[in-house]
Amino acid sequence: MSKPLIGHLIAGQPYCDNGQRQPLYNPATGAVCGEVLLAQPATVERAIDAAQSAYPAWRDTPPLKRARVMFALKALLEAHADELCELITDQHGKVLHDALGELQRGIENIEYAAGAPELLKGDYSRNVGANIDSWSDMQPLGVVAGITPFNFPAMVPLWMWPLAVVCGNCFILKPSERDPAVALRIAELAQQAGLPPGVLNVVNGGREVVEQLLDDHRIKAVSFVGSTPIAASIYARGSAAGKRVQALGGAKNHAVIMPDADLDNAVSALMGAAFGSCGERCMAISAAVAVGDATADALVARLRTAMAELRIGSGRDNSNDMGPLISAEHRDKVIGYLQTGVEQGAELVVDGRDAQLPAAGYFLGASLFDRVDASMSIYRDEIFGPVLCLLRVPDLAAAMQLIDDHQYGNGTAIFTRDGEAARYFCDNISVGMVGVNVPLPVPVAYHSFGGWKRSLFGDLSAYGPDGVRFYTQRKTVTQRWPSSGVRDGISYSFPS
Repeated sequence: MSKPLIGHLIAGQPYCDNGQRQPLYNPATGAVCGEVLLAQPATVERAIDAAQSAYPAWRDTPPLKRARVMFALKALLEAHADELCELITDQHGKVLHDALGELQRGIENIEYAAGAPELLKGDYSRNVGANIDSWSDMQPLGVVAGITPFNFPAMVPLWMWPLAVVCGNCFILKPSERDPAVALRIAELAQQAGLPPGVLNVVNGGREVVEQLLDDHRIKAVSFVGSTPIAASIYARGSAAGKRVQALGGAKNHAVIMPDADLDNAVSALMGAAFGSCGERCMAISAAVAVGDATADALVARLRTAMAELRIGSGRDNSNDMGPLISAEHRDKVIGYLQTGVEQGAELVVDGRDAQLPAAGYFLGASLFDRVDASMSIYRDEIFGPVLCLLRVPDLAAAMQLIDDHQYGNGTAIFTRDGEAARYFCDNISVGMVGVNVPLPVPVAYHSFGGWKRSLFGDLSAYGPDGVRFYTQRKTVTQRWPSSGVRDGISYSFPS
């Protein structure tokens, strides 16, 4: 039986070129489950041409009509949810219930985008001067692009293109070449929902495609989610080319466990936040900071018990808690960090290599390090796997200093019953997204997602209100209609 070939979507139609083919793997089995076409330069050019051609008519389409496409797409995604979640699971590996959560959070961004008539209203002021009116419009940029990661193959594209297109832009999406099927399928459903040909185009590929998008003068803005080194590179190259760039990078998210915290609830929260989706989330909690040795000892004991009960296996089995990592190479990289952590003096309390795992696929059990310090690479680096590091500090001030000193500032959380401590933490921590007794403080669709420091390059966060600002530019008009027969004299003073 032949394996499916994942091509491109250009001008509303499937498109296959003679580009290189790259195998796709099912992480739960290690077997090839298909192939993806890597776009040639002429294919990327074709997609940009299609978007450029579609732009004038789409820009002039009333926002309400654009919003109606979003309403239709929402219904289609809900009707096809099982199919889409299976595509996520078979190429990414996450468990089906986790895939459904990802899809739902993506759909919520479509719901927000459907409010385009309200989001794009602009401002109006009458009589700013004698018989002079002034107003501002939120106008689209033109053709924009998005480059998305493997870990959320449905949700992160839905952070980007629905809001971009309801704002009147046309979009080029380059999904991860590791699990592109679901992004392409959603784009096909968008055509079925009524999105005109060329408004959304999907091109698969690697670095060469990204560089072509960054260098082409017709691309006015680029959104990216991925690792910090690549985010920094994309921000520099895109900005140098005169583009608006929003590049979300890596993370090392801390959870501070105060002595007064409800430890049972904190452990439940940490288990999901550290090991859900195998830790392959930019909002995963990978560093727990325990205030006081008594807190740390109790936390380690409870975590050890909870981790022994983790169910690890194929994402197609909804009774499992954790599936495989994305690739054999990434699994081996995570295993390398386990060895490095031991060599640098951390205590490996639970070793994921000892877990009962399926014989095939890219599986690794959950790991817990205790007595980690800020000098260790397992703390400094984003491991992006099922590894939780525990650091011990004497007080909240020391915990906050650790977090503030780290290069990443994506998300953090505090577990406490003390409202004063929580308020102080929220007000003063140098991190973009903060949770209080909430381990994954991912903002809802009508807020915006973005970290600080080297977790975000650019001035605007993703989706929500910042997304509207990113995908539009403000134009302010000042207008007067002088009375017939009345002529103004010349004035050389600055108008006031």
